[in-house]
Amino acid sequence: MHRRIAIFSHQLISNSNILRMLGNSTWIFSQPSCRNHIGFANYRSPSFTPLRPHAPDPNDPSTLMKEDGVSVCCQMWIENYREPDRVVTNLTSYLRRFELWVLAYQKVCADETGAYLPRSAVQRSALEDLLALRNAVLDNRFKWGARLDFFIKSPRDKTDYQSLSKRKIKAILTTTQPAPFQDKIVQEVLLMILEPIYEARFSQKSFAYRPGRTAHTVLRVIRRNFAGYLWYIKGDLSTILDGMKAGLVINALMKDVRDKKIVDLVKTALTTPVITSKVDDGEKKKKKKRKYQKKRVLAEDEPKPDPYWLETFFGFAPEEAEKMPNWGHCGILSPLLANICFDELDRWMEGKIKEFYRPSKSDVIWNSPESEAEQGNTSWPEFVPTSGPDKTRKMDYIRYGGHFLIGVRGPRADAATLRKQLIEFCDQKYMLKLDNESLPIEHITKGIMFLDHVLCRRVVYPTLRYTATGGKIISEKGVGTLLSVTASLKQCIKQFRKLNFLKGDRDPDPQPCFRMFHATQAHTNAQMNKFLSTMVEWYRFADNRKKVVNFCSYIVRGSLAKLYAAKYKLRSRAKVYKIGSRNLSHPLKERKGQSPEYQNLLRMGLAESIDGLQYTRISLVPETDYTPFPANWIPDHEKALLEYIKLGDPKTLEEQRSCMKDQGLVSPQDYISMLVWNYKRNSNFVDQVSLIESDESITKSNQQLLEGSDQDKHIDTSKEEDDTDEAHMSQMVL
Repeated sequence: MHRRIAIFSHQLISNSNILRMLGNSTWIFSQPSCRNHIGFANYRSPSFTPLRPHAPDPNDPSTLMKEDGVSVCCQMWIENYREPDRVVTNLTSYLRRFELWVLAYQKVCADETGAYLPRSAVQRSALEDLLALRNAVLDNRFKWGARLDFFIKSPRDKTDYQSLSKRKIKAILTTTQPAPFQDKIVQEVLLMILEPIYEARFSQKSFAYRPGRTAHTVLRVIRRNFAGYLWYIKGDLSTILDGMKAGLVINALMKDVRDKKIVDLVKTALTTPVITSKVDDGEKKKKKKRKYQKKRVLAEDEPKPDPYWLETFFGFAPEEAEKMPNWGHCGILSPLLANICFDELDRWMEGKIKEFYRPSKSDVIWNSPESEAEQGNTSWPEFVPTSGPDKTRKMDYIRYGGHFLIGVRGPRADAATLRKQLIEFCDQKYMLKLDNESLPIEHITKGIMFLDHVLCRRVVYPTLRYTATGGKIISEKGVGTLLSVTASLKQCIKQFRKLNFLKGDRDPDPQPCFRMFHATQAHTNAQMNKFLSTMVEWYRFADNRKKVVNFCSYIVRGSLAKLYAAKYKLRSRAKVYKIGSRNLSHPLKERKGQSPEYQNLLRMGLAESIDGLQYTRISLVPETDYTPFPANWIPDHEKALLEYIKLGDPKTLEEQRSCMKDQGLVSPQDYISMLVWNYKRNSNFVDQVSLIESDESITKSNQQLLEGSDQDKHIDTSKEEDDTDEAHMSQMVL
């Protein structure tokens, strides 16, 4: 019996599989029958110490964050701008980078809670859930639009989905719900990966949904490049933004991206149906009386709603900027996908611009293609023939979202031919049926509306003075045109009427903004001052900036005067202006029973006086900004990227060194390397300075630098002996 036990224990120790089986089934030794049969009542399994330390867990979130997410994004931008035309094949490696997922989590949390969450403040449980989401995406276990099963939840979501009733679960599965928190994180990661790839490839003619480009950029480009064009084609392709077939989007995406994982994620986001609740028009709910509701107190992590002035300004969004694409479950990725689809149109138009260009010898403005040389300033009058064979034929194009504008300098027949080709292109690429009415050809004299600004032409007759042969000064009248970009006052009235600030067309009458009825006078004035400041900035480049801003100030001031007249029972605006002054800066009387908190603070000197409304007179409105705009403009972040890449190019360094040698200069790197070499030859620092001064190859400019280093001779010798070689070199460089 003892021999059998010894043999069994020897096999147990030598066989690791038996140990693993015994470790997984410890209940065998707890059975009394087994103990009595084998006699193992007091047996203890031997303990083993591992020979090698345990390797770090690859799924530990703390070990996966090796770099900062921002540095990883910067590296992606640099790589794509260094090689913008390459076909990208391996993006799954970036999808595995946990740093990007943490950065996406921070961005989505900022949108959800209204406050930025530092990386050090992210909890361990959130990192583990985020890692589970990343692994699910990589293993194809992630599903878009999940309603009940989440890998990670929003910090604001405290719902226990396991304890919900069937009725609530049915309501969640059948009604319209906001995008899940985990979907937004995946969308952010995809945007961070795809945006640098396509930003390096996009045309410079598109300006919407792109970093560094705004509607102001479009207006400045139009003022700079569209002067002298007679015929304009204005197109609207915004119906594409409502939804496009997934096949067209994927085909446009796969021209530059060949990563299966990324393409499949985008494809499933486009094809997965979005659950929306159906609205029955037949069943009309009875109107219930509104009960008094107390003001809801926001939670600590709940973002504050947009202030009134910002909501009002959003109501002034032009037609070209009102619609934002939202395709399937793509979310914030939809604008980028829309630009990817529209980029084919941009490239096609760039080819047409080069084909259409026919320069004239007498033309001093468009004497070379746009990409080859700097053109003349088109904001000045053009003294070139406006018709005939000597007229320069040129065309330009610009796109903002789903709206584009084409300017043609030439006969109307050329514009009609281009329109026909454009209709065929949209039919083939986007399956969009356009006609001549949807692409009207308008002359500049009628005024072209784009981004709520009217483009028109002003004809000027300046006097030209020049010196003829023989030194005689000749004066003659010339004919020129200037492009005028003016804000549409009619469109401004329309937007104010939509926001219930006024009524009437010919004689607009301001209406009180009752939404600010319960706010104090100081708060109401501050809100409207912010709104007027944004209006002044929006019409910054309009020729009639003073006029349109003065009109906005009149509407806002009249609306507030009517509000105060109703609030303080002053009956008319005249009494409000008499008490509160023209800019409504003087405090008005308060109603009985209302606590005058602001007045008490004002009397005690704890609060400042009420800010009056801005721009109550036209002389206070700033002038139009006519700052010159460069021809081939690019945003600042693209300039920085291109300069960084250029500095890292060895050819650029060789050119700089050769140029400095030709001018008799020494580069800082050569100067430092020379000092290092001389320092290694001799340990005495002072003697090395004299040796370098005696070198004939150093120019006078470098000798002046070395003279400054002679002042270091008076340094205490005891300190020099204690310093290291690196300290000596730092002094030499300084």
